[in-house]
Amino acid sequence: MATKPPANDPVQDAPQVTPPRHAAAGVPAVGHSLRIAQAQMGTKRALLTLLKVNQKDGFDCPGCAWPEPDHRHRAEFCENGAKAVAEEATLRRVTADFFAEHSVADLADKSGYWLGQQGRLTQPMYLAEGADHYTPVPWERAFDIVAEELAALGSADEALFYTSGRTSNEAAFLYQLFARQLGTNNLPDCSNMCHESSGSALTETLGVGKGSVSLEDLHKADLIVVAGQNPGTNHPRMLSALEKAKGNGARIITVNPLPEAGLERFKNPQNARGLVGAGTALTDLFLQIRLGGDQALFRALNHLLLTTEGALDTAFIDAHTHGFEEFAEAGRDLDWDEVLTATGLDRARIEEALGMVLEARSVIVCWAMGLTQHKHSVPTIREVVNFLLLRGNVGRPGAGVCPVRGHSNVQGDRTMGIFERPAEAFLDALGKEFGFEPPRHHGYDAVGAIRAMRDGDAKVFFAMGGNFVAASPDTDVTEAAVRRCRLTVHVSTKLNRSHAVTGARALILPTMGRTERDVQAGREQFVTVEDSMGMVHASRGGLAPASEHLLSEPAIVARLARRVLGEGNEVPWEDFAADYDRIRDAIERVVPGFDDFNTRVRAPGGFALPHGPRDSRTFPTATGKANFTAAPVEYPRIPEGRLLLQTLRSHDQYNTTIYGLDDRYRGIKNGRRVVLVNPDDAAELSVADGQYVDLVGEWTDGVERRAPGFRVVHYPTARGCAAAYYPETNVLIPLDSTADISNTPASKSAVVRLEPTW
Repeated sequence: MATKPPANDPVQDAPQVTPPRHAAAGVPAVGHSLRIAQAQMGTKRALLTLLKVNQKDGFDCPGCAWPEPDHRHRAEFCENGAKAVAEEATLRRVTADFFAEHSVADLADKSGYWLGQQGRLTQPMYLAEGADHYTPVPWERAFDIVAEELAALGSADEALFYTSGRTSNEAAFLYQLFARQLGTNNLPDCSNMCHESSGSALTETLGVGKGSVSLEDLHKADLIVVAGQNPGTNHPRMLSALEKAKGNGARIITVNPLPEAGLERFKNPQNARGLVGAGTALTDLFLQIRLGGDQALFRALNHLLLTTEGALDTAFIDAHTHGFEEFAEAGRDLDWDEVLTATGLDRARIEEALGMVLEARSVIVCWAMGLTQHKHSVPTIREVVNFLLLRGNVGRPGAGVCPVRGHSNVQGDRTMGIFERPAEAFLDALGKEFGFEPPRHHGYDAVGAIRAMRDGDAKVFFAMGGNFVAASPDTDVTEAAVRRCRLTVHVSTKLNRSHAVTGARALILPTMGRTERDVQAGREQFVTVEDSMGMVHASRGGLAPASEHLLSEPAIVARLARRVLGEGNEVPWEDFAADYDRIRDAIERVVPGFDDFNTRVRAPGGFALPHGPRDSRTFPTATGKANFTAAPVEYPRIPEGRLLLQTLRSHDQYNTTIYGLDDRYRGIKNGRRVVLVNPDDAAELSVADGQYVDLVGEWTDGVERRAPGFRVVHYPTARGCAAAYYPETNVLIPLDSTADISNTPASKSAVVRLEPTW
């Protein structure tokens, strides 16, 4: 059968395919990082900037939230971190002339990759009602426009205040304060679409919705289970930590539907063994699980632990846990046929994993979106907690839960109060500090926000960073919902798809990035961030801002709040904008764990936030103990002639930001519209390698959703499972297909058929 690409976008849709690789990083990663940095920044600027990434006197990488070691390499960044820095510190500029040349309709027709490559935004831009081009607007007029639309609302709850994970602690604290002074808890954020399932499960079982381990714990662990995560692409610096753990004697179990190069072998570019040697083999046991089968796997392991004499830490269970008997009764009753169907594994492999568990004195389980974006994600993560509790693997060195966050301050934003369901104690402290009564009713999360816009219940959408339209599920529904708004506002550093999908009126407000020097009232400022393991540290940029018209995020929020809330509002917004120490003083009085904030964060490396389960085996749950839970085993069924599709990132991508069109480790070059299919599944479905198909999503709502023009790539995925990149496949995920309890979009278990296009 002849093969040919579809005609709609030959640049992105005609990929070249080679066999996948079996090792990550090494010389190619170094070369690729330097080429991109040089192309965006120039040689001297690139070197000076990259040497400040993740340093104690430098700035926090705007990429992932992986923590920094105490003793840091001079080049403490990964390939994707270098790409993120290069795109922020780029010399390319998007000016008013660009917007005069390109209409909104023209921008909407461009790919996300093209938009991102245009460079930094340089001045506020306004799309008037009925206009087809953005035009420049002064900052004060931009704030007036927002104030006009907010004043016209029937209720503050008709406004939505979305937050991306790159927002600093200081900006996030002011942002939630502004929203609550206005009278709403509508504070959806990117956590709603990624690790909300982790937070829901961990809060219920351990009392703290964050990970319980430090980087040092990872180095000390005897066994590390990496489930539903691809560190080689999504958190590359984690590979260095795994390499160190291996050097200390740890073993690693990888649980994933796809073999991932970084977890097979790591060639650390920071040492000679990685640059010219064979690198380090990381995975000791690869469990190639079927999508959504993780709960069944951990239930099987728990069953085996419950029925193995001497396997349990009964002293820990008796002293520190609740609900063991109910859990044990459910756990001892296991249907092995169901487990093997759900996981796609054979029993011998699961028992091999058990042997490794029994030999380990300390165990850590790490996970990411592969566990959090299914309908049954919360019960799955509860089952992971059960697994750790059975052998006392919480609250001691080298053991615990490790949800690996994405954006560099997504965890900090939640700590600062970016949450649609805030705790009463937080609201009490906020109200006491600022002398007002915060709203108590729950607001909209991300999916709820889309529904509210769709139904006409929300009319103003304000985004502090991010690319909400591209990140959200059910693309057609999301875009139609956003277009129903009276006003959409995006605080951004670069162009993205969300700027081309607007309400009746729209604003783009350009802000400074992490790499840039922030001077307010004649004094250089710094901001703070919280990493994935609860460390809070300072971030100081050193570059001159990309434009004289940029404002910092705290300044934007403070000036907008003063304009909207009026001169009579007693919050010292001007003081906050002029001196970020004042913001941190307020945070100290409102948020637990930030005692002596301004002093401690100035110490090199920052400080760790308190964590009861980790620090003292105290569990702030409803029972006062760590809670075992029992739930039926769930997993997605795969109808005959269909596949279960997961959405994922390419290697040239960070969330919705597309750095390039290659996925080096998976052997994909110069293209993104590919679907990875097991060759045996492809043979049964009669689809050839290189054939083009439409991906057609089939859901219980009876609506077929279509992603057209994907090249089939034969790939060693788990049987019955396929994979394709987002955001191109977000169109396949219905708005109402979400995880129970957390309401996170179920992006890792979409039932699809492959429909040949020729």
